[in-house]
Amino acid sequence: MNLGINLSFAIKRWVEAPVWAQFVRETLGLELVQFTYDLLDPWWPETLRRPLAAEVRKAANDWGLQIESAFSGLANYCFDGLLHPSAAGRSASMEWWKRAFDVAAEVGAKASGGPLGGMSVKDASDPESRERRYRGLLDAVAQLSKAARVAGLERLQVECTPLAREVPWTVDQARTFMNDLEGRCEVPVKLLIDIGHALYQPLYGPGARMPEWLNGLGDSIGAFHLQNTDFQSDSHWGWPDRRGLFDVAGFASEVRATGLAHLPAFIEIIYPFELADEVVRANITSTVMHCRREYSGEGLDPAHAA
Repeated sequence: MNLGINLSFAIKRWVEAPVWAQFVRETLGLELVQFTYDLLDPWWPETLRRPLAAEVRKAANDWGLQIESAFSGLANYCFDGLLHPSAAGRSASMEWWKRAFDVAAEVGAKASGGPLGGMSVKDASDPESRERRYRGLLDAVAQLSKAARVAGLERLQVECTPLAREVPWTVDQARTFMNDLEGRCEVPVKLLIDIGHALYQPLYGPGARMPEWLNGLGDSIGAFHLQNTDFQSDSHWGWPDRRGLFDVAGFASEVRATGLAHLPAFIEIIYPFELADEVVRANITSTVMHCRREYSGEGLDPAHAA
């Protein structure tokens, strides 16, 4: 199965591309990477950004890594993005995404994506404003698909989020969203399903299960994010963690049963910045070993067990 890692664990720690590339390949034993814009902000001036992107691409090539996609991280998710209440805010988000596509292409990725944005409480509580924001979002994604094609990308990835003021946040809404984009986009648009989002019980109830998402969205899904969670928070913990309840092997069985085992599944673990570096290194290593065994069914190579 197609297991990889999102570089969220590296931010503010192993920022140098050769450092994280060596760690991912040599210690973690992985080849598939999802780059995060938290390591290279698209807003940085192009003359400064391009040499850094070239370093990323070179490091990935040197260590035999495939940067499958580039994804928005914590920083960009703090903003309202393409659902900002003001036209100026939405335009700024459009510009950020266009620059992000350039970064994705520069580091060698074939896709880019993330959450699209969040409505203000005022907009979300008014049916007319909510519908207007939604229709504007469809227009924005169609425009971004053109920008992605021009940048040389092959697809967009839209992440479903567990927040009712964002789009899409339910299976039904995700299906409607994809149907409403039909015929409007110049590159394919796919959904990224984060298991911690999809199983968030305070929003979806105690009966939330992954097959609802897998069966309900099927071919619209392009990738997964894996994290350890208690289903009461968007935890992004690793393994082992006594608080976490997520069964990786069970999820792997569900993915196989729905014919989606070929899709990339990126481990996305987010650590507090103040946590000791050696603790993070040990936990991300044990997390990858756990997921390689439980998700991919791989035996552990002793060289990657340290």
